Amino acid sequence: MAPKFGTSGLRGLVTELTPALVADYTRAFLAACPHGGAVHVGWDLRPSSPGIAEVVMETVQAQGLPVRCCGALPTPALALAAMQAGHAAVMVTGSHIPADRNGLKFYVPGGEISKADETSILAALGQEAVNAAAAPRLDTPEALDAYVRRYVAAYGAEALAGLRIGVYQHSSVARDAMVTVIEALGAQVVPLARSETFIPVDTEALDPETRGMLGGWCAEHGLDAVVSTDGDADRPMVADATGRVVPGDVLGALTARALGAEVVCTPVNSNTMVLEMGFGTVTSTRIGSPFVIAAMEEALAADPAARVVGYEANGGFLLGFAASAPAGPLAPLMTRDCLLPILAPLAAAKAADQGLAELVADLPPRFTAADRIAGIEPEVARAFIARLTEDATARAGFFDGMGAEAGLDLTDGLRVRFASGAVVHLRPSGNAPEFRCYAEAETAETAETLMRRYLAKLGEELAG
Repeated sequence: MAPKFGTSGLRGLVTELTPALVADYTRAFLAACPHGGAVHVGWDLRPSSPGIAEVVMETVQAQGLPVRCCGALPTPALALAAMQAGHAAVMVTGSHIPADRNGLKFYVPGGEISKADETSILAALGQEAVNAAAAPRLDTPEALDAYVRRYVAAYGAEALAGLRIGVYQHSSVARDAMVTVIEALGAQVVPLARSETFIPVDTEALDPETRGMLGGWCAEHGLDAVVSTDGDADRPMVADATGRVVPGDVLGALTARALGAEVVCTPVNSNTMVLEMGFGTVTSTRIGSPFVIAAMEEALAADPAARVVGYEANGGFLLGFAASAPAGPLAPLMTRDCLLPILAPLAAAKAADQGLAELVADLPPRFTAADRIAGIEPEVARAFIARLTEDATARAGFFDGMGAEAGLDLTDGLRVRFASGAVVHLRPSGNAPEFRCYAEAETAETAETLMRRYLAKLGEELAG
């Protein structure tokens, strides 16, 4: 499948992300979108990323624009540096997907590109290279330092004092920054499982082996929590003292509450417990940070003083207002971030003299589970979704045993709510051969069972 835009940037096989294609997309981005006179460039730790980043930087320079080379750093750190400087940015990352794939995330000076920007970039492909003298390149290591300082200053040296926290480092580009920040906030850190081989950790769908490791580490090291991120560190992973993973949409809701948010924008696949937590407005969107950002911007256009936040089911958190953290102010950052939804729930639990599990247990009892099946091409998945959507008999056959339907939501994929209160949501990936299944129920066990059941049915009907 040729590289294409999905919910989070351009993605494709490394073999298809040729220098010519990467240069073409880079030139199209510069021609179609504002850039503020310079471009910040960063990358994750997968083997192909530095080479692709070099092509991006050379192309930018050849177009007559200076480059700020930020090196390997978290996507939100790159975005923060570029936005503060009023510049564009390009992050080379495939996020959580395997190392045989990679991608580009584009940022205009105001933040992530929109779906309209993607359309403009596609229309601008084929731009000829400018025959200009190469512009300068400046190493900018301080971009990562500024990201670290943002959270150390906002939370302070006592926020996590007395806690013992494991950091699952694997190949996350934030593996050292996490240790630095958490230690600065007063916790004792136990670094775990650092890898020099890229590991595609999907924080929204951790495999049983990883979940088992988390529990083993907690028992072995006496941990209060284990934290980690995906490859480019725009999604968090947090497990409590037993190793049980706190879902990303629970982290998002806890973070929104801790920051005093009044307006929450979150995709349709997020846990519906947020509707019962007392927020003034909860807006449901399509899946993907561009849609969350669009909803946040709409809320801010209606009320510039709105205390608006966004988060995704994967836990990536977007802050749309100047918030107050335990030790100081926290400026807006409307791009998906991993550190804030790690720190805010842990600090809230510490302040309440609770364990993380206790903090979660006090929330409304709605539970979600999610995973994916690989090897299903998007066009096959979309055709299957269309058939179930249009044919009630086919839908009833697939969901046999679930009982009466109480409603359909076609915001993004097929989300079916049943009279029992259970929800099953099927959605094909926009840019990878994956089919995701989400489930929600009144117990964690039921949600997990439903998700596994229908993921298996998808495999039986579509794999091969």
